Parts: sequence; structure tokens; C-alpha cells
Amino acid sequence: MQVSCPNDVKIYNLSAGKSLPEWLSERKRRNLLKKNVDIRRRIELIQDFDMPGVSTSIKISNDGQYILATGIYKPRVKCFDVKNLSLKFERCFDSEVAAFDILSDDYSKLVFLRYDRGIEFHVAYGKYYVIRVPRFGRDIKYHYPSCDLFVVGDSSEIYRINLERGQFLQSFLTEAPSINKCEINPVHHLLTVGTEEGKVEMWDPRVRNKVGSLDCALHCVGEDNKLEKVPAVTSLSYQGGLTLGVGTLTGQILLYDIRSSKPFLVKDHMYGLPIKNIEFHRTMDMVYSMDSSIVKIWEKNNGKLYTSIEAQHDFNDICVIPNTGMLLIANEHTKMQTFYIPSLGPAPHWCSFLDNLTEELEELNYDIIYDDYKFVTEKELEELSLSHLKGTNLLRAYMHGYFMDIRLYKKARDVMKPFEFEQYKKKKIQQKMEETRGSRVQIQKMPSVNKELALKLMDDETNAKKKKNISSNLLTDERFKQLFTNPDFQVDKNSAEYTLLNPVISQLSKSKAKKLKAKVEKEMEEEMEIDPMGDEHHDNSSDESFIHDDSSSEDEKQWVKEMKNQYRLIKKNERQMQENDESVTDNNERIQNEPQFYEIKENVEFKDAKPVAKKQSKATLGERLRRNENEGLKISSSRGNREMTFSIEKKQTKRRKLLVKRHEKEYKHLLRPAGNLSKRKY
Repeated sequence: MQVSCPNDVKIYNLSAGKSLPEWLSERKRRNLLKKNVDIRRRIELIQDFDMPGVSTSIKISNDGQYILATGIYKPRVKCFDVKNLSLKFERCFDSEVAAFDILSDDYSKLVFLRYDRGIEFHVAYGKYYVIRVPRFGRDIKYHYPSCDLFVVGDSSEIYRINLERGQFLQSFLTEAPSINKCEINPVHHLLTVGTEEGKVEMWDPRVRNKVGSLDCALHCVGEDNKLEKVPAVTSLSYQGGLTLGVGTLTGQILLYDIRSSKPFLVKDHMYGLPIKNIEFHRTMDMVYSMDSSIVKIWEKNNGKLYTSIEAQHDFNDICVIPNTGMLLIANEHTKMQTFYIPSLGPAPHWCSFLDNLTEELEELNYDIIYDDYKFVTEKELEELSLSHLKGTNLLRAYMHGYFMDIRLYKKARDVMKPFEFEQYKKKKIQQKMEETRGSRVQIQKMPSVNKELALKLMDDETNAKKKKNISSNLLTDERFKQLFTNPDFQVDKNSAEYTLLNPVISQLSKSKAKKLKAKVEKEMEEEMEIDPMGDEHHDNSSDESFIHDDSSSEDEKQWVKEMKNQYRLIKKNERQMQENDESVTDNNERIQNEPQFYEIKENVEFKDAKPVAKKQSKATLGERLRRNENEGLKISSSRGNREMTFSIEKKQTKRRKLLVKRHEKEYKHLLRPAGNLSKRKY
């Protein structure tokens, strides 16, 4: 729900808020309501109160129980039951609806004027009958006493259809080439039509003659406004038996007392847009006038603006619910707009909870912020030398100070403090300089993984900065971020690869130090000794190269020694690990060979120190003998002698065989097949 306060009048937009798509399942809708706060706080006054594309017209039934609205696309009418706050029915048409009227107190009898010259009658169960008129129609009205339906449109005739007889009657002939609007007074049943020439003609259905006319176009032209086109009549509305409201194509509203030919009030919207509808408030002397961009609510007697509702989408039609402060608007959008103004009346009986809701909202205190005004205190006013403006319209007293126009405040400030901008500029420059300056003590956080590598990189970075040779750093590079955050990339110093590479890394660091030292010594020698003879210099250079070659050979010898030492250490560690594994396996075998004691369960038969299974105990004697023969452990002769076969192996040979098998298993995937070596290729 959106709250606006134009002209200090609170207007509640009940249609504001996000709508849920129809194709969402119930489960997804519930989840979306839980997550989205805007959808959860919205108010859906009437369920499915929308159209697929655009809503064109909207009305409420005479009993106030049903709201009917037409729209596109596909052309359709929707009926909403306010008792249940839901959709009653929906029906589609073959053509768009230009206008419609309600013939009964409820939705049981309806008539629709279509753009294809068809007039479609509906009853409670659906479409009843369709007839056609000779010309394209623009508006229809039903006359209750005579059961006549009046149709006006692109013709000078007012077509009459008697719904009791079911036939066309003789038409009323007007002086205008075409008619835009028609209205019937609810008190004396006078038929009023508005023409394209800016005139209003009144016909009495009882005598079937014209009884009067008003020239509205003449009164629309004034000194202030110069009209470029004829102000045709676009809307008509009655209040009681005497007051008539006329809306024109150029955006004026004329209020007439039908006993006089001159309007007692002319109101201009100042937008130049045609007035689409005019409504009167029944209990208050207020007029609702609507064009496509705004709805203005103003006093009938003097034309003073009370409040207004601006359109987010173009307005098409308005319906004021009688004796309430609620109005419904059809617009160029899927949602039909619902507005509630508590100051114009209570909420309708079918949504009385709105009164309690708005009262709770009014109790909350809101901070009012004025964008075009500046609040100044008494002291600031004296500093600006504007104390003489007290009591004038330029200052508005509020609490402990005053509100003044922001433009006046800026002018007075620039006059009194011309150098304030320069001070502000200097202050900003100083702030920028302080931001660019880094703190003297910089604390660098160490990563959780590969701390030693990070320290080394930091040292290299500081050395590079001193030499002004800045290069890309691994610590700041996003590509190597995992190297200092992921534990899988931790450098394992105990691994064989690291121990073999460590002499190389240390030798590289030593060679760097030696090169740096040699470079410094060379620079010192060049500064102290300058030799003019080229041959001697050449000999010296050859001697130096020889010295460097000797030093490089010595470095290589040291590197080879370190590599051999590391390799010996690795082999020694492997042998030690192998011996530990063998000792563990020996202990396990000794534990397995030791005698073990088991608790014998009751009712279990044993044979040769082994429990007899239940299936074997149930088997016949022949089956048991066959099983013993298949085992192959014992062979009995015919004379009762028994022979047993077994093998004896020593402990060491058995262990050796196990080691050989393990070794073959480990290196099986590394061996290359040698079967193709004997084959010769010619």
C-alpha cells in the first residue's frame, strides 16, 4: 500500500505493490511471499482485480454488490463479487466494448455496445442476444420508465430500441453531425446528449421532442485560453435534478444549472487533454474530473482544488463507490487502480477493515522533509542578515526556527560568505592528500599457508622497491591466490622432491649473492683505477674471466656434493621406513601365531577342533563323505591307514617371498613389456 499526501490530503493506493504471476505454483508463491517483503506487505483487496492487457471501463451495480469491468485482450468483461472479494465470472466478446450499461440492480441483465456496431445482451447465465445498429456507436443509456435503450454514435440520429417489444422505434434527429455522449437525469429522466460541435441538446422521452440546448463551446473560449480546435463534448454527468457537468475535448469542465444557459463555474485542467469522465460526490460538494493523466477533486462552488491523483499509466474510466471515500479507476495497465481517501468518506462495508488500518497508520509519526526549503535557526538568520523578513511570506515559522526557500538561502549565503567555497575547496584537497598518505607503520598480515614463501616474496618486493624495479607479486596476483589459502598447496619439506630441489634453490641464492658481490667489486675497481692501455685491460679481462670460470667450477662441485648428500639421506630414510614396516609385520604375525582362547557356546558340535555347521549336521552320511574327499587334505586307504600331506617352510623364506610379491605389485605398472625386443623389423 502506497500513501501520498498531495495538498495535505492522505490518499491510499491499495493497488500499489508487486503482483504474483499466475503461472507460479502454490508452493513457489508461498516461498516468494516469505522472501519478498514488498509482496508480503501488499494489500490485495479484490482477488484477480486485473485484466490481461488494458482495462477500458468500470462500473458498480445499483445494489453495490457487484463491480463490472471491461478490457482487452481478448475483449472480455469481468464481474467481481464484493461480498466474497473475488471474481464472480468472466466472459469474452468477438469485438471490443465501446460502452456498457447495467439494466437491473445486479449483474443479471447487461447490455454491451461493441465497436463492430453490435449490441450484445447478457443475462445471468451468459450471452442472450445480439443486434446491430446502422452506424458505429459511441455510448448507450437505458431509460427505466419506458424500457427504451438509447444509442448514439457516428450519426445525427439517436437510435431507440424498446426492450419490452424487442424492436427499433423512430429515432430522434439532432442538429449535430455526430454525438459523443449521452446521459439521463435520474430525477426527471431528461435525455441529454453532447455533440462534436460543442453543444448539449436535451430531449424529453415523453413528448419525443427537443426541449433545450446549451452552447458550451462559446463559454470555453476566454481571454486566457486560445483554443486551436472545437471543444467537443466528451463527458456528461448529473447531480440531482438541476446541476449538470459538461467535460470538453480541450480540458474544461463547465457546471450548469439547467435553468440557465450560462455556466456558474468553468474549471480548466490546464493539460489540454479531453475530459473522460465527471463524477459528483453525493454527501460533499466535491467534483471528480478525470483526463488521461490526472484525477482532480475540487469544490463545486468555487473550483478550489481539494486534492489530485496523478496517473502512472493513462486513465480510461473512473467509478466512485457511493457514500464512501473509495474510487476505482480503469487504466492502460493490467492492474485496475483502487484508491481510498478517508477524508471523503468511510470505507465500504465490504472492506471496513481499511478504516482501522488507516487509523493505525495515522498514529505513526513521520518526519516531514521539504526538498525545496531550508530550515534555519534564529542565530543562522541573524548571521545571514535576514531578520527583517520575519512575518513575511518568505519565512515560515516552524518549531525553533524557520523554513525559507532554498534559492533565497543560497543567494544570501553567497553574499555574506563569498570565500566559503574556497575554504571548502582547500578542505577537500587536504582530505584527499591525507587519504593518499599511507600510515608510517604498515602491518602486513601473513597468509595461513606457505608463510615462509610469503616472507621471502615480501623481502624480494621491498628490495625491488628500493631498486625501483617493480614487478608483479604473487601475493597480490589473483591467479596465485590459492597458493596462500588452500592447504593442498602447502610446501612439504619432508618430501623427496623438496630435499632434492633444496640444494638447487640454495645454490641459486648463493650464486645471486656472489654475482652481486662481484658486481660491486667491479664498480669499485672501475672508479679507483682507470687504465689507459687497451692490451693490459684485455689481459686483465681474460684473467678475470678465468677466475670466474674457476669459481663457477668450484660452485658446481659443491652443488654436486650437496645433491649426493641429499640423495644418500633419502635412501637412508627409505631403508629405515622399510625396516620399520617389516618389524610391524613380524609383530602382527607373532600375535596371530600365538594360541588364542575362545568361549564355546552351548549346543555346538565340534569335529577336528572346528564347529560343525547346522547344514552339515542335517546332511546325510554320503554327502559328508563326499565333502571330505573334495577337501584334499586327508586321504584314507582301504586298510584303515591314513596319509596326510603338508609343506614346511622357514620363516625367513616366507617373509622374503612376501616382500618379493609386494615389490612386484608396486613396480608392476612401471615396467615396460620386453616381448617385442626379440622381433626384428626390416
